[in-house]
Amino acid sequence: MKWLELKEAGQLETIKAESHQQPVLIFKHSTRCSISRAVLDRLERNWSNADVSDVKPYFLDLLTYRPLSNQIALDFDVEHESPQAIMIYRGNPVYVQSHFGIDLAAIRQASEKCVATKN
Repeated sequence: MKWLELKEAGQLETIKAESHQQPVLIFKHSTRCSISRAVLDRLERNWSNADVSDVKPYFLDLLTYRPLSNQIALDFDVEHESPQAIMIYRGNPVYVQSHFGIDLAAIRQASEKCVATKN
């Protein structure tokens, strides 16, 4: 799995624009949290087998970029949590989960719904 690093607030506008072409996933990770590490490992280990090639994945180290994490919560009207997965499509969140609720099968299902509505 190849993450795109999310480091600047300006990237949120890029993500919003990209989300009109394909689903975009933001994964907010805490480097101090064992749950976050476990969820990240599970995502990375299973990503290639999950057939989510239409999803563009972004990774945010929320301890380093906490103001950016807060901006994501404001821009997409979601409560800040960690770890957290937010899928954006057409500028809006279509999947929001945290902790062990983050599920690759559900991410795939959400992306399939997005792609189905694209045509």
